[in-house]
Amino acid sequence: MFSVDRLRILRELAERGTVASVAEALSMTPSAVSQQLKVLAREAGVALLEPDGRRVRLTDAGQALVLRADDVLAAMDRAVAEMAHYRGSPRGQVRVASFPSGAALLLPPVLTALADSGVELVAGDEDLPPSEAWKLLADYDIVLTHRDERAPSLAGPRLAARVLMREPIDVVVAADHPLANRDSVRPEELADETWVSVRGGFPVDDVLNSIATVTGVRPRIAQRLNEFRVIETVVASGYGVALMPRFAVAHPDLTVLRLDGVRAARVYEIVTRPQAHRRPAIATVLAAFEAAAADVLTR
Repeated sequence: MFSVDRLRILRELAERGTVASVAEALSMTPSAVSQQLKVLAREAGVALLEPDGRRVRLTDAGQALVLRADDVLAAMDRAVAEMAHYRGSPRGQVRVASFPSGAALLLPPVLTALADSGVELVAGDEDLPPSEAWKLLADYDIVLTHRDERAPSLAGPRLAARVLMREPIDVVVAADHPLANRDSVRPEELADETWVSVRGGFPVDDVLNSIATVTGVRPRIAQRLNEFRVIETVVASGYGVALMPRFAVAHPDLTVLRLDGVRAARVYEIVTRPQAHRRPAIATVLAAFEAAAADVLTR
């Protein structure tokens, strides 16, 4: 028989990468974490870890056991959910991570919807590229992330994902820019522009790469800033042009141009552990996010 607590420690190691980070997350000492992992290996009868420089990494057997740990811990979550059902209403704390512009758009109505639900939402703003968003599940129950609409879903054997909404990505220019009297623009008309973009790996940068593919011209990126409020201010001052998600544009001195000839949008995706939706509190929060996204799209 495997200890549930030791299986949880193994999963934490798979997600956090180091014994020290697991110890910090679980309020244990590194030596205690190492000792529990050694006991788990004896229970399994096979090596679960192997040296990797100064660190350790999972063996093939360790990786296989992590998948089974997911099943066991999900079953424990289902048991908790069933007991909550018998208590009559969803209750408890749900930790939610979201990228800043998504939080600005959806978090206020979600918090309003949950006000009298008995569910306490604890929010954190986390700005990771979509490919790394799964790491946040080590600390959160729900992760709201975004990806280029052409990118594959983040769903996988250890992740459940649901699409909330699609948000177009537009070009923004200063009010006195030569294109400011237009409603739309084609990629080739932007070949000579100076760009203010975001860091690589985020949906806006993916669209800018698509523009480069269409035009055959590498975009001249002068600044990379991940805060849209800063990007807006810089562009409004007349310094370059930018791509921005449509619902994130707020500056009154910007002109928004639809981008023709390129699939330009980001998809909001909610990521959880595969069985997390069975917990009534998490299901309540997921429903609140879906309702908030639907409301945005009908405005």
